Parts: sequence; C-alpha cells; structure tokens
Amino acid sequence: MSDQEASNRVESAEEPGASTLLVVDDEPMNLTLLAQLLQPLYRVRTVNSGERALQALASGTPPDLVLLDIMMPGMDGFEVLRRMRENEAWRDIPVIFVTAMDDEESEQEGLALGAVDYIHKPIVGLVVLSRIRAQLEAKSAREMLKHNNARLAEKVSAGAHALEQTQLQLIQAEKMAAMGQLAAGIAHEVNSPIGYIGSNLGTLELYWQNILALLAAYEAVEANPGDEAAFAAVRACKSEINFDALRQDMPELLAESKDGVGRVRKIVQDMKNFSRISDTDWQWADLHQGLDSTLNIVWNELKYHCTVTKHYGQLPKLRCLPSQLNQVFMNLLVNAGHAIQGRGEITITTESLGAEAVRISISDTGTGMSEETRAHIFEAFFTTKPVGQGTGLGLSVAKGIIERHHGTIEVASRPGRGTTFTLTLPVDASSEAWRDATPT
Repeated sequence: MSDQEASNRVESAEEPGASTLLVVDDEPMNLTLLAQLLQPLYRVRTVNSGERALQALASGTPPDLVLLDIMMPGMDGFEVLRRMRENEAWRDIPVIFVTAMDDEESEQEGLALGAVDYIHKPIVGLVVLSRIRAQLEAKSAREMLKHNNARLAEKVSAGAHALEQTQLQLIQAEKMAAMGQLAAGIAHEVNSPIGYIGSNLGTLELYWQNILALLAAYEAVEANPGDEAAFAAVRACKSEINFDALRQDMPELLAESKDGVGRVRKIVQDMKNFSRISDTDWQWADLHQGLDSTLNIVWNELKYHCTVTKHYGQLPKLRCLPSQLNQVFMNLLVNAGHAIQGRGEITITTESLGAEAVRISISDTGTGMSEETRAHIFEAFFTTKPVGQGTGLGLSVAKGIIERHHGTIEVASRPGRGTTFTLTLPVDASSEAWRDATPT
C-alpha cells in the first residue's frame, strides 16, 4: 500500500448512520489494526501524518471523533490538536490520543490542549471500543443539551409539567456530559486496583502450585511413614518454596485484593447512583454520604494537585433529590479543581442552621474571579474554560437544582484569593411551608 493510499483509505460500517472516525498514525500496522477493529461499527478514515490529518478535516464532513497519535515526524499530535482547537469548525470534535508515551507530563499537556482521553499502546480492543463509545455518547449528550435548550422556550407555553420534564432532561444531559468529561479519570481509578488485584492473583497462583507440591510430598510420607527419604523430601520442598514467607505473604495479598475489590465496587456503586435518571421522588438522605460519594467519582481530577479538607458538622438528614444535589457538588468540586493552578486546597464545610436549614461551603485556593465574571457565572452557556472542557451549563443547572430545593447558592471570590460557593438548603425542601415562603 502506498503512502497516499494509506492516507486516504475509508472503511464503511454496514450500520446506517454510523459515526465517522478519523485515525491518524504514521505506522501502517497501527492504521491497519485500528481500521480492522473499528470498521464493523464505524465509518473509518485513516491518514498517516499530521499534515494529512488537517487536510482530511478540511475536506468533506468533519468526523465525529479523532484517534490521534502523538509521536509523528513533521507535525506531531500536539500540534494537530492545537490547530483543531483554533479552528471553529473542528474545535468541538473530541480527540483521543493513542500513544506509546506513558509519562504523566505528556498526558497533562494533552489534556490541557483539550484531548478528552488517552489510550496507551499496545492497544487493547475492548478498551479502545469502550473509550470511543463513552466519548461519542458524551458528544451526543452535549449536542442534545443545545437542542433541548433551544426548545425550552417553546415548551414553557405547554404548561408546568412539560417545563419540568424538559428541565429534568437538561439536568440529565448535563450530568451525562460531565460524566463523559470524567470518564478517563474514573477508568484510571478502577484500573489501578484491578491492576494490583491481577498481579496478586498471579502470585497467589504460584503460591498455590507450591502448596500442592508440598502436599504431594506429605502424601508420600503418609504412604511410607517410616521412609526417612520421604521426610527429607518434605523438608527440602518447604525450604525450596520458602514456606514461612509464603504463609506470611498470602494473607496480606488476599487482604490487599479484597480491599481493591471493595474500592472498585464502591466506585461502580457511586457511578450507578450518580448516573441514574433524575426523578421527582423526594427522600431523606445523608448529605455527607452524598459529598463523599461525589468526591470518590471526581477524585482523579483532584488528587494530583489538590488536597481536600473536610470540616463536617452535625447535620440532620435532608428531604431532597439526592442525585441532583450530588450533581451540584460534582460541578462545584470539579470547578474548584480546575481553578487551582499548581498545588492547592479545597475545603468542604458543613453546618446546621438550627432545626430548619443547613449550610454547605466549598472553597478553593485557586485563581479567583473578577466581578465581571462573577456577575455572569450562573448564566446558561457562560464559561471561562477552554473549548471541549465544559458545556457552560454546569452552574446554571446547579442554580436551578438549588432553587428547586428552595435554597440559595452564593459565591464569594477575588482574583488571586480563591472562590467560595455557599449553599443554604432547608431540611425539608418538599414541605408546603418552604414552597409557600420561597418563590419558585
């Protein structure tokens, strides 16, 4: 296959309406492997250089997603991504780096430029397909957000019920878009314990084989009780397999693996609780449990450059919509992490305001905001983040959720002095007293 042929090959998925992917890699073998993996599900176009990637983007309909190698002669993947983010027609296309580079500095540089995920070589088919599906679903959710927002005004006249349904769809779409942004970090948090569980199982398998060998030696003694050679063989086997160290190590390996399984189970449960479709079922919930669950989901976004300090007071359970409040917490925590350059601290403070209300504050030591920015942060589609790193609806949706709970959300911020968001919520937001006292 010639270079020109490799740079323009298009594979067509049989499924009508399949998403289009652009695969960029200077290695022909990688292009072939990825095309064979993806072709049954997607329309795939492959190119073998950064320059040809830009040409492919400029010709015809832009792809739905780009799989981009970093280390290429001429124009590398970082430069291709910079050019894409400078072009209004391409800047919203999700880009996943597929690279043999495995250092954190390169990964941070790629994410800062706007990459949505990293896949490390050698590629694993299921991992590639899963990451692509997650980002295409997140892209679809973002597009649905704009579509739903455009229809929102039309639905107002249809009555309160239609408006509420649209708001719930908007909340859920924003939630799914946010989860798409966090997908790579959540996968890392799951893969870490899975990695050492797999390693431990390999060691335990070896230990089990050694134990079987020792049991076989003991069986020989049982068969010949007076055979001194059989006893000598048992002693030799125990020495060879280092039985004392094995006996000490096995419980530790099992305990560590059990802890890893618990971590994975907790993350999966938190994701399940967070991702469930929002409803109108008010229930009594533990606010601290919601905060901790949300921290568990966003932890990979924070742990490399933030310390999180919790000052939890004695809070009663709140009658609320827990999954929606968790969505507010997630938005504020992720925003706090993004506001911190270098290393910093996020502080979560909760306190009871008598028997009727509670207060939650989330503070950061980040860059802070100007008065002009502060005046617009709750407006729909207003964002200070780079393109591809936010929908511009997070704080707008958060404010709507808090108001639905008949609460308030306030912000205090100064440039260079950090930001504090303060939520005040009634203990029973569903009660008629609060509904009558607080305008909707």
